[in-house]
Amino acid sequence: MYIHYMFCPSVRRVDPAQALRLTCCLLFIGSFQTFAAVATNSVYYRAAQRTHNFVAENLLVSPAYRINPGSNTVYEWYSVSQIYADAAMVQCGDARYLAFMNDAYAWMTNLWDGTNPLGGYFSAGNIDGTGKGGGKYVDDNALTGNVYLDCYDASNRAARSNYLHSAIAIADWLMSSGQWDNTYGGGFWWSDSKTVKPTQSNGLALQLFLRLYALTGRTAYRDWANSVKSWLETQMYDPSDGLYLWQIETNGFKNPIKFTYDNAIMMEAGLLYSQVMSNSSYLGKVQTLASNLNAKLWDKTYKAYHFNSADARVNPCWCGWASQSLTRLYEADRNPVWLDYAQQNIDYLNDHLRNRTNGGYFAFCNMDGSNVDSRLEGVDQAWMQRIQALIANYR
Repeated sequence: MYIHYMFCPSVRRVDPAQALRLTCCLLFIGSFQTFAAVATNSVYYRAAQRTHNFVAENLLVSPAYRINPGSNTVYEWYSVSQIYADAAMVQCGDARYLAFMNDAYAWMTNLWDGTNPLGGYFSAGNIDGTGKGGGKYVDDNALTGNVYLDCYDASNRAARSNYLHSAIAIADWLMSSGQWDNTYGGGFWWSDSKTVKPTQSNGLALQLFLRLYALTGRTAYRDWANSVKSWLETQMYDPSDGLYLWQIETNGFKNPIKFTYDNAIMMEAGLLYSQVMSNSSYLGKVQTLASNLNAKLWDKTYKAYHFNSADARVNPCWCGWASQSLTRLYEADRNPVWLDYAQQNIDYLNDHLRNRTNGGYFAFCNMDGSNVDSRLEGVDQAWMQRIQALIANYR
């Protein structure tokens, strides 16, 4: 597969500072083998297994994943979210999920743009591997790169190089495709149609550059990470509530809506920056960001996160993302309060959005549990599997 063999600088002998960066990054993206006994005995791990079973029975057309039952369409970010979920199971010590992870990764070649020397993943295709198209999205591609680095960590040495080379190929596309420009002072566009510049696209790219810098020592990744971080902090951070806003739109309007997952992504980016750059001040910034998220978007009555500041519904992926980020924050500072929020958020999703008949998760409901949107989207199943596997290491 052509994506696997693009140029990658050899990972050379590292100096002590780089070794520290690499160690911190690996701790963050983390092999949880030492927690395997705890994880696989957890009720949350068993729930993650049930979710995977629903996916295998209703969405998997081996090795690809439908976007929902009955569809013949594949979305890039739905598919890599499922790969992400299976990587979490492997990191819990359950090697049965390696085949799912590796086979779906191999299928992803069908969405890569092999006709363009810059590459990049298209956003959609058919379940049989034909018909790739739908444009290229920075958030989809950056998420995919981060997922591949989790797979790198979950894999044995023989399989690691493919995942690393693929993540590097994605970073090359981000750096070279013109998705970053000086409009609005910098920042990545959401897609190649260049309509908006969102927090989440840039936050995921920041994570990818930081992780690649830790693994390879290439200063280009460090420099890109610093540029993206600076743009996010100067253009997208809202000091009025201490959260990151949604996006800058084509007329220059900064849309002030605050999304749970945008700020969850920025929490993880801040943790990585703290660890990879050995900048301890960023841990405090992430703790403050988490507190601000709880002040703005946490529902104290129902104990779950709102979709965004203008929409009080709840969704497994968009709202569940906070449980991943809070689990990561717990791993950094060992404050059990963060795990309490993460767990309660998951419990709400299980109580209100799980289909009791087939074990799948519905797309949305109101905070009081009413007005359930009964779609069974693949991305929601993937994220419920993943966040429950992650918290199973501790609860």
